[in-house]
This record gives sequence, C-alpha cells and structure tokens, in this order.
Amino acid sequence: MMLEGKVVIVTGAGGGIGRDFALAMAAHGAKVVVNDVGASVSGEGHDAGPARRVAGEIAAAGGTAVANTDSVAEWESANRIVKTAIDAFGRIDAVVNNAGILRDRFFFNLSPDDWKAVIDVHLNGTFYVSRAAAPYFKSQNSGRYVNMTSTSGLIGNLGQANYAAAKLGIVALSKSMALDMAKCHVNSNCIAPFAWSRMIGTIPAETPEQQARIDKLKRMETAKIAPLAVYLASDAARAVTGQVFAVRANELFLMSQSRPLRSVHRSAGWTPEAIAETAIPALSAQFHALDRSQDVFSWDPI
Repeated sequence: MMLEGKVVIVTGAGGGIGRDFALAMAAHGAKVVVNDVGASVSGEGHDAGPARRVAGEIAAAGGTAVANTDSVAEWESANRIVKTAIDAFGRIDAVVNNAGILRDRFFFNLSPDDWKAVIDVHLNGTFYVSRAAAPYFKSQNSGRYVNMTSTSGLIGNLGQANYAAAKLGIVALSKSMALDMAKCHVNSNCIAPFAWSRMIGTIPAETPEQQARIDKLKRMETAKIAPLAVYLASDAARAVTGQVFAVRANELFLMSQSRPLRSVHRSAGWTPEAIAETAIPALSAQFHALDRSQDVFSWDPI
C-alpha cells in the first residue's frame, strides 16, 4: 500500500495506459480522480462513459475514486480537475499527466489546426493541470508530478512533428517544475512508455516493416508501465526528481539528457570557412544520425 492515504489525479484515465495507472494507484491505497473527456484518438467528441467506468472498476475492487470529464487543454477546466480532488478528498498528492491525442501527418502536410490541437492537449494540458495543483503542493510542502513523454520526442519518429514537439516540450517543462519546486519538496519526473494502446493502434501497417513494428508493440502490455508511475507518485521516490525514464515490457531505462559531447576552440575566433574546414570535421564523429525510436530500440522487448 505504497500510496495509502494519498490523493492522485490521473488524466486520460478512461482507457489504455491511463486506466492502468488509475487502477494501480487505487490498488496501492490512493484515492483517485479519474479524468477523461472521452474523446476520440484525434480529440473529437465527449463521452463521460470511460471515466465513469474506470471509477466504477476501482470502487468494485474496494477502492475509492471519482470521475471527472473536464478537458486538460483549457485553463479553467484544468482547474476544475484539481478542484474535484480537493472537493472530494480534501487534498492532492500527485498528478499524472497522461492525457493525449494524435493527429499524425508528415510535416509538409501538417495543418495549423492539427499542430495546435496536439500541443494544447499534451504540452498545454500538462502545464495547466500541473500549475493548478502547484499552490496545493506548495502549501503542504510536498507533491509529485509524473509526466508522460515519448521517444518520438526524445529520439524521433516519422509523421509526428506535433506530437514529438509536445512530448519533448514536456521534458523541459518537467525539469523546470523540478527545479522551481524542489525547495517545496515537490518532485517532477517523466516516463516514456512503450505499449500497445488505442493511440498506438492508429499507426499504419501498410508495409512488412510497419507490420513487424506493430506486432512488436502488441507484445508490450500497458499494465507494465504502471509500477513505475506508482513508485514515482509515492514518498519512496522523494529523492528522485528531474529524471526521464522509459519502460518497455520488463525493461526499465534511465534516459540521457542533453549535455555537451565534444568542443573545439579557435583563439582567433570562427569564420564560416574555418567552421567548414576545422570545426565540423572535428565534431562530426559524434553527430547523431536521423534515428527513429525503433532504430535505437532495435531489439525485441524482454
């Protein structure tokens, strides 16, 4: 019962990874706000059913949960999500920013609407809900943020410029939250999940390579991600903050963060010609290739 007495908000908890997070938090003793607008993968529509069903599952298993169907993508409604926790349970101890949508397009086909919709839910939504919870965390001198990122942003992927930009932005936001709230004993960490879910189900499988990737993803259960989220939401993780983890089936990774790899110096200063002749040849040995996530994680999940 690692979360006994804690109150946890899980956004996007009506299905997939979010549902497993909510169930696991409750199973470990937390009172859970199950948030989900009930939209399609691309963000259209509204259905209270998914959030209510998951809250009902928690109650049927002997846990405590309330459903909330407010959108994370607007400041006022994000505040209502946090207020739901305060009104129902009197406090808030952890926020799991899991809500997300996909509108995959190659960059040259990406519309401003598709860009904004994905940024609003992922990046703005993470900020809005986290910021709404911050005064409560600050006043009680404790709190946990668990923010969902993706190797699409950390490494790269085709046709996901909007999603990748949002997910890498979440990493920077999470680190800033960790820095700014450290003195209040508030932790902020990221998880990049590998798992088969409704969102991943939208990936096309038109070539043998794509089908092989889908088959590999189908072997990775969403429930495998939940133990790390439970741990990061708990007091046991009090010394863990500002980190980026990835989970792939039974594998758990600590991901690198941007640091200098190599430097060159020229006392006379640099000209464009000197950069071409000296700097780039010296630095290019450690250039990163145009890798995609599946190029880096090329072995079968364990």
